[in-house]
Amino acid sequence: MQTFTIDAFEKTQPISQQTQLISHNIVLNQGNVEEKRAEIKAYFNQTFDVYEALFETLATDDAYYMRPCSLRHPLIFYFGHTATFFTNKLVLAKLFNERINPKIESMCAVGVDEMSWDDLNDAHYDWPTVQEVRDYRDQVRAAVNQLIDTVEFTMPIDWQSPLWPVMMGIEHERIHLETSSVLIRQLPINAVKPSAMFPICPSQESEVPENELLPVSAGDIVINHQDPAEYYGWDNEYGQHRAFVDEFKASKFLVSNAEFLEFVEAGGYETETFWDEEGNRWREYSPVKHPSFWVQTSEGWALRSMTEEIPMPWSWPAEVNFHEAAAFCRWKSKMTGKSIRLPSEDEWLRLRDFSGAMAYQDQANWNLQKYASSTPVDDSPAGEFFDILGNVWQWTMTPIYPFDGFKVHPLYDDFTTPTYDNRHNIFKGGSWISTGNEINGHSRYAFRRHFFQHAGFRYIESDAEVQTEFSTYETDVKVAKACEFHYGESKFGVANFAKTIAELANKVIQEDETFTKRNDLKVIEVGCSVGRTSFELARYFNEVTGLDFTARNIRIAHQLQTTGSVLYTIPQEGEVMDFEERTLSEYDLDKFATKCEFLQQDASNMKPIFTGYDMMVSANLLEKLYEPKKFLTDISHRLNNGGLLLLASSYAWHEDVTPKDKWLGGFKDPKTGENVDSFDTIAKILGTDFELVKAPFDIELVQRQTARKFEHSLSEVSIWKKRY
Repeated sequence: MQTFTIDAFEKTQPISQQTQLISHNIVLNQGNVEEKRAEIKAYFNQTFDVYEALFETLATDDAYYMRPCSLRHPLIFYFGHTATFFTNKLVLAKLFNERINPKIESMCAVGVDEMSWDDLNDAHYDWPTVQEVRDYRDQVRAAVNQLIDTVEFTMPIDWQSPLWPVMMGIEHERIHLETSSVLIRQLPINAVKPSAMFPICPSQESEVPENELLPVSAGDIVINHQDPAEYYGWDNEYGQHRAFVDEFKASKFLVSNAEFLEFVEAGGYETETFWDEEGNRWREYSPVKHPSFWVQTSEGWALRSMTEEIPMPWSWPAEVNFHEAAAFCRWKSKMTGKSIRLPSEDEWLRLRDFSGAMAYQDQANWNLQKYASSTPVDDSPAGEFFDILGNVWQWTMTPIYPFDGFKVHPLYDDFTTPTYDNRHNIFKGGSWISTGNEINGHSRYAFRRHFFQHAGFRYIESDAEVQTEFSTYETDVKVAKACEFHYGESKFGVANFAKTIAELANKVIQEDETFTKRNDLKVIEVGCSVGRTSFELARYFNEVTGLDFTARNIRIAHQLQTTGSVLYTIPQEGEVMDFEERTLSEYDLDKFATKCEFLQQDASNMKPIFTGYDMMVSANLLEKLYEPKKFLTDISHRLNNGGLLLLASSYAWHEDVTPKDKWLGGFKDPKTGENVDSFDTIAKILGTDFELVKAPFDIELVQRQTARKFEHSLSEVSIWKKRY
């Protein structure tokens, strides 16, 4: 087995003494090809090394299978997830011709956040052994190194570059270096062990400085971040944004453990008025009435660090979720009579610029350049202020939202868009373990308000209003068009396609005497898009599972299921948009929605848990898959014997979606010179396990482009029955 090491990486030394490993971002718009190839290769291997070193803090292999948090997978998932991400994205980018380990890659692909489509049921997983994942990571490492060595590319490295998905995988793993360290911190203390590579700051008994408010002058915030850019960036960082920030005052220091103790001892966790409605729900649910990483012992308060439990370092920043930070500010406001609150994102940016914090990067407690823990709040200056950058992330009042000109990267459409829900708040500044993109000056990260990271806060004094609700109209063109196709008005006498498919599925089931008297039928729709067919199927089936590869689509389906409505914009003409609202109730679907389950899933590499169905429905999906043959050959064991398959496709093959050698038809056979028909290929693949129930036939569909432009198509439907 081939392995790769970097000579500078010494596992006997603290990473803080090896800052050459992680002290820089890769500049992507300067330099020559071969220099950049070598730089990215070193960056990749260093990232892989540090991530694997983090997991060496687990005391035993058993710790990999513990659930640190009920909202997250066990750590074995995350150990495999970052390597799986490389494979999945490079297969999508057509840079890997085949998968490395389909089982691990389906199991460790989805489920890193508390989204409704994340499957966190342990009963659904037969986790691989730790050694199997280590071996898999070695295979991925070798494959990515070979790709970096051989792929042709030009400078600058932009969104279209073949090295962009490599950088995407590297920066993704660096994010999980941080999030996995939080999960390790949430494990039982006997499940982890200290590591000389991740030392804790020894300044645990330093004097606590008294916090004070210092003035920050008014100023403009101007962001115009475009591709190609100097550094790798996530989709939400791109676009244009301009704001004027009024003068305000900001706390000189982050709120320390000592300062937060005043809130705890004043009964802050017991006082309902300090919490908003959402915060109160969390407060009542939470079993502890103090910061999550505080530990009550017989000798007083202690602090749980990543791998140790230490006497409470009162001078370190308090680490809390958004609700706790906001409640503290309400308490502080009442105690002082001042307008105390968390800053907005724009106010934090103004503070960063006003303090000149970016000039103090080398003094910040981030990038693992000091310790694998917090440090005292007066340890890292930035002008008159401290810890503008690093130590712990700083919560803001601003829910994440898209800048003007926002667009998603086609290889990672679900990085940010699922969080545009007014429920994920931005935090800024980075923590002691933030590296790479997280510290490049443009980063925008957001978490659910009740989540824990290495995050704290500073407060400001200001009477200015802060926008905390942003428009939730779906403006992504592809998703909005899907909403209109599924839920919009029928045109030109052509019935709604999604509804027609569901009605046809019911008709087929009712015509089969095997199913006519059963009331426990289960159906799976693969390629459910924004959910209309699945909701319609729930009229007739007892259980409906809707799967789609695109999280943006699944988000809409889930939104309709939970709220009953969706808002979206569609072009009327030119730049003029129509604003639409659709509800399940107007189609009499609201009463059936609870029978549906929506999950994100790759149809070409589905998890093994999706079995035992009486029927599968898949409409206009084949032509959107990178490997349609694999999907077809995989169907048989998903259905019960005698189960039915409804397959529909327009056969609109495109090389930018499906490599030509993976097309089912629409080309000439290189051996015979004869035309290859897609349905003939489908029949050959399915013929082993299925019989054709009805000859193929066409169904019409109409898709709106603008108010006066529509696309009229045909989709060929075939019905199949699995042999006993």
